Amino acid sequence: MRFNTFLTATFLSAIAIGSIGCEKVLNEAPYNAFTDESIFTTPERATLALNGVYDAAQTGGPSLAGRGYPFGAANVQQGDCRGEDMINVAAFYQITYQGTYNPTSANNVAFWDNTYNMINKANIAIDGFRRAGSSNIITPALATQFEAECRFLRALGHHEMVTHFARPYLDGNGSQLGIPYRDYPVAGSAALDRLKTEPRPTVAFDYQQILADLNFAEANLPVTQTLGPLRATRGAAIALKMRVRMHMGQWDSVRFEGNKLIPASINPLTPSAATSLVGGYSLTPTPAGSFGLPGGNSITAENIFTIKNDPLDNGSVNGALASQYGSSDLSGRGLVSVSPIIWNNTRWLANDLRRTTLYRQGSTNNGTSVATGQAIMTTKYTDYVGRGDNNPIIRWAEVLLMQAEAEARLSVGTVSQRAIDLLNMVRNRASVSPATTQYTVSSFANDEEEIGAILLERRIEFLAEGKRWADIHRTSRDPIVNLRAAGIPAKIPNGTTGMGQYGFGLAVNAAQPAIPYSDFRFIWPIPVGEVTQNPIIVQNPGY
Repeated sequence: MRFNTFLTATFLSAIAIGSIGCEKVLNEAPYNAFTDESIFTTPERATLALNGVYDAAQTGGPSLAGRGYPFGAANVQQGDCRGEDMINVAAFYQITYQGTYNPTSANNVAFWDNTYNMINKANIAIDGFRRAGSSNIITPALATQFEAECRFLRALGHHEMVTHFARPYLDGNGSQLGIPYRDYPVAGSAALDRLKTEPRPTVAFDYQQILADLNFAEANLPVTQTLGPLRATRGAAIALKMRVRMHMGQWDSVRFEGNKLIPASINPLTPSAATSLVGGYSLTPTPAGSFGLPGGNSITAENIFTIKNDPLDNGSVNGALASQYGSSDLSGRGLVSVSPIIWNNTRWLANDLRRTTLYRQGSTNNGTSVATGQAIMTTKYTDYVGRGDNNPIIRWAEVLLMQAEAEARLSVGTVSQRAIDLLNMVRNRASVSPATTQYTVSSFANDEEEIGAILLERRIEFLAEGKRWADIHRTSRDPIVNLRAAGIPAKIPNGTTGMGQYGFGLAVNAAQPAIPYSDFRFIWPIPVGEVTQNPIIVQNPGY
């Protein structure tokens, strides 16, 4: 984290401030501000401290506060704009979209600052919960559960950071420089001095710590929470472990974790009938249903972990999902649209229900004027005025596709029927005639084609959900050369909308050049405040 006035101030006070914000987020009763010493002295105050950590995960911190950093909305927008399947049609995410960031760029600095702010609040809370549990202020069991929730959020934050600021695990089996893994509270000069003795660890070390946090979370989180997917659960920890193992290329471990959740017997022609073994997750009958549409809020049977937004506490007009992605004629800002690169792809069925129920022809704002009917815009987020759309971090569809990829990658040289069934679970839900359009073994000549179809389905299913960058990052060193991402792909130029290029199978002019994996711009720079005030943290090469 940056060593500035904000972070060297009293961190326990920051927990209290965060709790006040989260009172709105998680519907806790109002309360007065507490002194540092009193935060963990009653069960109610301990709960509010936990809420403060969730609030820090949603929005708030030293940089671009109120814009949804890290997980209120920013992870979606940054993850999309680093890839090629969404277009930045204004100047808002231009630095991210074009790869012109530097150590002082606001967006990546804000991601660093706000994520470490959340992590530090989690660490302070963990320390407080342990004391409260040992003093019987709260039961030891509840103290352990609260710690597990904080460790889940800590793992989520560190993993998001390592995909932006470090090379992928598969580049040298984790031997590249990672990001600082903070697992202790920074609340005074001694902790700050300790930070200055700790250089950047390896990516492998980061992943080791992430998995340790998630193993603890799985062992100590409840199967369900009264607030559903707005709080971490056992199923969420397992699903996040699948994602982490996927980035490590450890497909046997992905399958092991997935088998804890996915029934052995599934029927891809009745995709919503399969219910998870932990948590009761299932696909909604329609693609729009997974977002709670019409109306929207992403609190459905499909949502495993979701970050709460509401009209009182959200990413503001400068960060909220519906504001950024919503069409101007629907009171959104129209800043990010769907790219013809994915929209025109003929392997995405022309009559796929997602095309008509989750997207529409809409209006964008290119910074100087509003253009009507010139782009394809998402309708996954619909609270254009209140900006209260929740952010779906992990959905059941992702679990199914991660397991499909694991099965396919483990079936070296052959096509996996289990992988096809899991892939079809997601794809069939969006098909008007699944019995005739679903994949079969004969659809693929080999396992590489099958894996390619799964990777494409991820691009389609999670379009406008911010997951594109993570897939580009993890596949950039894919051992299957034909599936390897060469770097950041070529794109529709920034500031345009793709108008005139939309059309099923129509050729696309991706005139913004690709950035090869070998280029230093493939990963973000460490913020200047970090390397200036903590010289032991070395900068990424090239910056």
